[in-house]
Amino acid sequence: MSSLRASSSALRASPVIRAICAALFSTATLPSDDPPFPAFPQASPSTAPRRRAAVLARAGVPSAPPVLPYRVGHGWDLHRLEEGNNPDTGKPYELWIGGVKLEHTRGCVAHSDGDVLLHTVTDALLGALCLPDIGQQFPDTDPRWKGQSSDVFVAAALDLCKERGYRVANIDCTVVAERPKLSPHKETIRNNLCALLECHPSCVNLKAKTHEKVDAVGEQRAISAEAVVLLMRDDGSSEGAGGGGGGGGGGTGGRRAEV
Repeated sequence: MSSLRASSSALRASPVIRAICAALFSTATLPSDDPPFPAFPQASPSTAPRRRAAVLARAGVPSAPPVLPYRVGHGWDLHRLEEGNNPDTGKPYELWIGGVKLEHTRGCVAHSDGDVLLHTVTDALLGALCLPDIGQQFPDTDPRWKGQSSDVFVAAALDLCKERGYRVANIDCTVVAERPKLSPHKETIRNNLCALLECHPSCVNLKAKTHEKVDAVGEQRAISAEAVVLLMRDDGSSEGAGGGGGGGGGGTGGRRAEV
């Protein structure tokens, strides 16, 4: 034990050990203006943009957003299906898909008209522009959108595309529903999408799938849709454009058909 105490005393007396301890546990050997650990001040809301800009500048990222020749957006939506009457209107729930009303025993539960396909297309357009989604642009807490026809949302998103110099190059959509069968209505729905998006039919695709009786969609308790859209810079040419409608004002007929 005495030998251990002697060894410990010798270590404490060692100049090397004392220097290491001083460097690790004391600031006495450090310059007064150089703290022992680097300081990372918390960014306040007012300084955060400047700090972010500085980081981007050091990384060689331009401060101005790039003008891209193309933009890609993805949209997805799902709505619950119910039988019977809507308690808000006292009328049966309605099923709208792509601006076309389909006769069915169930309808969508939603704040607006519940058009799952047009909501998906709207989200795809907004996503391509890196803008907030449809729920933020048209919240279900706003009474203005209560029962609103969803072609209004598509028209608003298309206007945002035009304001930024883009038009729809092409779009690919998929609706997933166990019932009703969409095959008899696909062309009507696709033509309506062409009018809303001011696109030639060769630039708009619509697919219909079932969910093989699996999960809520397969059990006819819900309906879903997906869409991928490609935007391109609008150089003023008419190639790929529908040639009609104009202005994206929603008057192109989101409610043109009931089947």
